[in-house]
Amino acid sequence: MRNLSSPTRDQPMLPELGAPGKLLKLKEMFNSKFGSVPKFYVRAPGRVNIIGEHIDYCGYSVLPMAVEQDMLIAVEPVKTHVLQLANTNPLYPDFSTSANNIQIDKTKPLWHNYFLCGFKGIQEHFGLSDLTGMNCLVDGNIPPSSGLSSSSALVCCAGLVTLTVLGMNLSKVELAEICTKSEHYIGTEGGGMDQSISFLAEEGTAKLIEFSPLRATDVKLPSGAVFVIANSCVEMNKAATSHFNIRVMECRLAAKLLAKHKCLPWEEVLRLEEVQAKLEVSLEEMLLITEGTLHSEPYSPEEICRCLGISLQELKTQILSPNTQDVLTFKLYQRAKHVYSEAARVLQFKKICEEAPDNTVQLLGELMNQSHMSCRDMYECSCPELDQLVDICRKFGAQGSRLTGAGWGGCTVSIVPADKLSSFLANVHEAYYQRSNRSLVPEKQSLFATKPGGGALVFLEA
Repeated sequence: MRNLSSPTRDQPMLPELGAPGKLLKLKEMFNSKFGSVPKFYVRAPGRVNIIGEHIDYCGYSVLPMAVEQDMLIAVEPVKTHVLQLANTNPLYPDFSTSANNIQIDKTKPLWHNYFLCGFKGIQEHFGLSDLTGMNCLVDGNIPPSSGLSSSSALVCCAGLVTLTVLGMNLSKVELAEICTKSEHYIGTEGGGMDQSISFLAEEGTAKLIEFSPLRATDVKLPSGAVFVIANSCVEMNKAATSHFNIRVMECRLAAKLLAKHKCLPWEEVLRLEEVQAKLEVSLEEMLLITEGTLHSEPYSPEEICRCLGISLQELKTQILSPNTQDVLTFKLYQRAKHVYSEAARVLQFKKICEEAPDNTVQLLGELMNQSHMSCRDMYECSCPELDQLVDICRKFGAQGSRLTGAGWGGCTVSIVPADKLSSFLANVHEAYYQRSNRSLVPEKQSLFATKPGGGALVFLEA
């Protein structure tokens, strides 16, 4: 295989793709499926968010790193206008459609719809109406619905596939922004962290991802610690449940009420970060403003209307999304308090990494523990299994442990002193996966140390 001069203007690094046998096997499966060989391959990594949960769509910086697990697509452009998608996993059925009539069903978050999101995003960005077809075989080793961003990696992969077939050029930042918007086609109102790290990641460093404008800054993680991911084996699909989008809306409503209270043009405000920016105050001051403005009891839609001076009809048609219009209560105080405190923890985490005091690992661990507590109590996006797994990880040597990703299932991430890694892995495996009374599917029992991996790339068949 030879690395293709990437269609992005800023060249990504070639990551470790594992043994060449992985690509050879994919090539053979492609040949068996389509009777031909792929012309090129695209790879996009999953990610683990070290700290900064549920704040990217509120406008705040997050601190993820790419993981070695990834999505890989073998591609052959064809002269017809048919898009044929297949998956190496037999659980995901084949799909074909016209490349010029992309329909994405939000009510059914099927695997191929994530590919269609990336495809449609590029198509609409360039305003193209007569697209060539392609045969694609998708392979991936990111555990699905685990909080490691398997769905966004597939969207990013598809966007890069489409860009390559078209022979167009975009920067990695532009690609990330397009793929962020295009994932909204499936109904998930995410903020852009997953797509940004998938494209902007570099080997050996985590990234502080900032938004408006999108940019990434290297964050050197402490050498004396290892980050360990553990799968709770509870699946949560963001597009198939309302939890995620309700939280997005609660944050939006909290921002509007805070803006109205401070006599800001609240109609224009969508994100909690915008309130802070308009008031020109610190995150700590925003926490005090939240305490003094919002009450801890849930808000009814009627009370929100009274606070904003609008009708229920205006609330439903102008502010709420279609899938949140029937929600009966909104917890605004708790969500805003989590977002502002979590945003502060991200900045503290980066500062500690830069200053590297002797007790760096301990301090970072404390921030991760605070983050989990806030996710559990203020944002209510944990679950009993995640809480149990976090407790087990701390018991056996993690300085800090927290849920990562959307929550309600999926994975934890823990910071573990390097000299305790071996015993940590053995003890956590026994305590959570072997002693558990729950029925845990063996292939989902993933527990592994990880290091920052590289970002998305394209490479040609030799």
